[in-house]
Parts: sequence; C-alpha cells; structure tokens
Amino acid sequence: MTQAYAVFCGIDVGKGEHHAVGLDPNGKRLFDKALPNDESRLRAVFDQLATRGRLLIVVDQPNTIGALPVTVARACGHDIAYLPGLSMRRIADLYPGQSKTDARDAHIIAGAARTMPHTLRRVDTGDETLTELGVLVGFDDDLAGEATRTSNRIRGLLTSIHPALERVLGPRVAHPAVLEILSRCGGPEGIRAAGRRKLTTIATKHAPRMGARLVEEILAALPAQTVVVPGSRSAESVLPKLADSLKTVLLQRQQVAVDIEEMLADHPLSQVLTSMPGIGVRTGARILLEVGDGTAFASAGHLASYAGIAPITHRSGSSIRGEFPSRSGNHKLKRALFLSAFAALHDPTSRAYYDRKRAEGKKHNAALICLARRRCDVLYAMLKTKQPYRTPTPIPA
Repeated sequence: MTQAYAVFCGIDVGKGEHHAVGLDPNGKRLFDKALPNDESRLRAVFDQLATRGRLLIVVDQPNTIGALPVTVARACGHDIAYLPGLSMRRIADLYPGQSKTDARDAHIIAGAARTMPHTLRRVDTGDETLTELGVLVGFDDDLAGEATRTSNRIRGLLTSIHPALERVLGPRVAHPAVLEILSRCGGPEGIRAAGRRKLTTIATKHAPRMGARLVEEILAALPAQTVVVPGSRSAESVLPKLADSLKTVLLQRQQVAVDIEEMLADHPLSQVLTSMPGIGVRTGARILLEVGDGTAFASAGHLASYAGIAPITHRSGSSIRGEFPSRSGNHKLKRALFLSAFAALHDPTSRAYYDRKRAEGKKHNAALICLARRRCDVLYAMLKTKQPYRTPTPIPA
C-alpha cells in the first residue's frame, strides 16, 4: 500500500448499513455518511469519490457482512485493503474521546489508511477458488467445534455417573466402535445388560483389531462401581442421543474434507503446499487462505511475525533482556503452522531439528514453535518460487 492515493475511504461495515468516511491526503473530510448495504448505492459513492483521483477503500471486515462492499469495490476497479481489529483498537487510543460510534470507527479506519499504511493488510485478489474454499473451511471449523463440545459432554456425563467407565471410553470417544456401543446400549446399565456377546459383535464390526480388547476393558471397568449415582437414569437416555449427534457431525466433517480436497486440488499452489511434510488437506487449506501466494510479505521474517511464531525481544536497560514467545499474530495461521510442525516429526529432517532444540533444554511446545519458525522460511521460499518441497541433501563432514 505504498501508492499515492487521492482519497482514502474507510468503511465500518454493518449488517443493515455501513458508514463511510472519505479523507484526502491532508486529512480533510470529503464524505461522512451512512451507506445502505446495497450495490447501487455503494457504486454511486465509490464513483463520486473516484472523481477526485485514485481511491483506496479500507474495511474492518473483508468477509461475511463486509463481502458486498469488497466485491463492489473490486468490480469498480478500486484498490482494497483490510485493517485488522487489533490494530484498529490500538490506533483508536491515539484519537481523542472514548465514544464508540460507526462514524468514529470509519474515520479511524480512513485515518489509519492515510497515515499508517503499514497497518493495512491486503484483501485477496478475487480468487474464486479461495473464496469458495474459505466457506468450506469455515464450516469445517464450526463442525470441529461442535464435535469437541459433544465429546466433552459425553465424557462429562460418563465421569459423573461412572468414572471407571469413562477412563476406558473417554479417550476413544470419537472412535466408531465406542460411538456405536454408546448409541445402541447407552450408559453403564445398558452396557451391562447388553452382555459380552452383543458388545463383542458391535465392537469387532467397527474395530476388528481392538474390538475384543475394548470389550474386555469395558467389562473390567463396570464392576469397579456398585453404587448408582443420582442422574444415571437420565444419562442412560441422553448418552445415545449425544453419540448419534457426534456420529453425524463426524460424518459431515468427512464429507466436507472430501469437498475441501477436491477444491484445493484446483488451486495452482495446492501441490506446492501439500508437498511439505506435515501439511495435509485441512492445514494446507488454512495456510492458503491466510497467506495466499505470499506476495503480501516482504520476507519470511514478516510472514513469521504475522503468524505470531517469531520471538519478541524484551529489553530494559542492562538488567532485563531476553526473547519471549509472541502472544499476538494471526492465531488461525499460527495454529496451522504449529500443527503441521507437530505432524512433521516423522520427517527425519524436522525430527533432527526438534531433537536438537530439546537437547538445548527447550520444552516440547517451545521446540515445536522453533521448528514451525524454521519451516516458515522453507514455506515462504516454496510460495515465492512456486516449487514443491525438496528434502535437504546432507552436507558431508
């Protein structure tokens, strides 16, 4: 965002209507009105501001409720940028007053675009595949959250009525065999009434290798508790419903994963990303959504800082100094890089670097962050050159 613009238009987006403020390079207000969330009205305002020269449009939410202004601005041929919420809150402290209004927020967005262009982030360039992929990945994130909530609810119920049984089923609650047992038998009383033969039939059908062992562990845990905890009768009827709900959510995640994989394969960078050890379909899609082709970052260090995996230096005089992990950054991208680093521990190169950091005294998570930072350099080079991952050749001693 280093071009010379004649007008800086900040838009505080909303559901029913937006508020737009236009500033010239000297900070003079050229426009300050509420805008209906309507294409014709947005086009009219953008055309009116564009008569003064080159126009930069900045929004605080480029997706969901801000999708229409971004799409209209792109169709009109204007440059678009995005001001992250954390940056906007920090910049707001520089302006007088404590009020929180749409007009003030829009003025802050336009002022940041005029005086602090380094705080802006580029909005995607209109890639249809990325837009469609973003919808699927967002739905998959919602399903993952629902699966976690349902799993925790099942484990919480089992813990309250029969802790010994929860210790057997809880860690495997998402396994098809465990879900089928809970769905068809219910809680401890229903499992006890089902008997060994029925449990073995259910378990071995969905888990041929561990089915018999799972049944033995369940039958060994049941006699550990002889008293009946209040609420057990209701839990017997609730557990099958929760198990069926979790099965449905997990099945939906599998179907969405297939759709994501098919859509990701249509993007030219998909083969580049997934060639790196530890990057699968879901993590590759998330990295592609958050980073794009990498051209928005001047170097790998900028990308690492944006992801929040670059260490932060704290120094005060000569007595306090050191480096600490960052608490800011793009948390979705940081999580994807962290999980990909964890999944890459089977790769000899990544494992050797991880072991070296552990030998230096770093704990598991700290060593994984170091590995994610190292892999970030490789990922940036891959995106820049559009070349797939190549295993490093060992240098002879």
